[in-house]
Amino acid sequence: MTTRLFSPFTLRTVTLPNRIVVSPMCQYHAENGLLTPWHYQHYGALAYSGASLVVLESTGVLPEGRITPQCTGIWSDQQEAAYAQLIRNMRSFGDVKVAIQLSHAGRRSSLRPGYGGTGGVLTVEKGGWTTLGPSAVGFDEKSLVPKALDLEGMERIKQGFVDATKRAFRAGFDWVELHGGHGYLIHEYLSPISNKRTDQYGGSLENRMRFPLEILTAMRAATPANKPLGIRVSGSEWVTDQPSHDIHEVCTFVQAAKNAGIDYVCVSSIGNGRGQIPFGPLFQVPLAETVKKITGVPTRAVGMITTPFEAESILQEGKADLIALARPFLYNPRWVWHAARALGVPYNFNTEFESLKEAWWPVIDRATAWKGPTK
Repeated sequence: MTTRLFSPFTLRTVTLPNRIVVSPMCQYHAENGLLTPWHYQHYGALAYSGASLVVLESTGVLPEGRITPQCTGIWSDQQEAAYAQLIRNMRSFGDVKVAIQLSHAGRRSSLRPGYGGTGGVLTVEKGGWTTLGPSAVGFDEKSLVPKALDLEGMERIKQGFVDATKRAFRAGFDWVELHGGHGYLIHEYLSPISNKRTDQYGGSLENRMRFPLEILTAMRAATPANKPLGIRVSGSEWVTDQPSHDIHEVCTFVQAAKNAGIDYVCVSSIGNGRGQIPFGPLFQVPLAETVKKITGVPTRAVGMITTPFEAESILQEGKADLIALARPFLYNPRWVWHAARALGVPYNFNTEFESLKEAWWPVIDRATAWKGPTK
């Protein structure tokens, strides 16, 4: 069997040597939106992991678009310069491709960092800010009620995405991904749970898609013709007791986004409403499979994909084109090395790690499978 996980994949002029993508997870270590030494060590390790693409964490295009005050941003020259330095640092370790996920958190902003299940609302008095959304509807009874955006405010946000896109490519990113899921602003406009507008941006799906598509169209115009532009969506809100942005609406939106110029879609879920989420291994893969089948857009699967055998089967069965992993890389930044060995794929260690070759270290299997003593 030919291993698909380690086969190349190309979007526009950017070729990935394998199908493994490090998916973003917020680090909550920025200062005023700026990178800190934490990001250099964290992303430096991931740059040397063997993954073909590292997507940087959800990054605010405007100050109030951050999830927390400790989240990264890309609205200033200083931040742009810091990203340029980070990318130079990452590429000094090898030919890794680097992307950034651009976001506006909407009503799900002004929060405390969520380490270990903590978090919660951060009021203005405690250092937070006024949240924004398509409508004055809070996420839940404990959340801040957002200010409903007017047309001027929407135009400002659209320009924020455009400026951030330009900054990202000037800094040297290989591609840009719009965060359109997880209950953040783009998702809030798409969902009837959070979008209660009565103007041309609310009501029907066509109207609810209008602002997200306007942003995507503007971002595509700001993206070099040879560079990919993608989007992350929530394939389901897992809500059954009210109208929601379900997989059928998602497919309609992704098709429209394809026409607006996206090159791929990452299909996640969760984040808007209080549905019963069926957490479990590969629980989001059927959503990715449906989007890929109906829209034909190159699709990335994500969510509780842990082993190389799971990743390989998703690709072999045609359910997705790329595999995104997050926590497996937090646990083991060398996940790719072990995946190659498990799948029987030759792996060429860089010079600094040649001592890991079996000829030099024949006990490698014992080192990668600590099972403990048998009782």
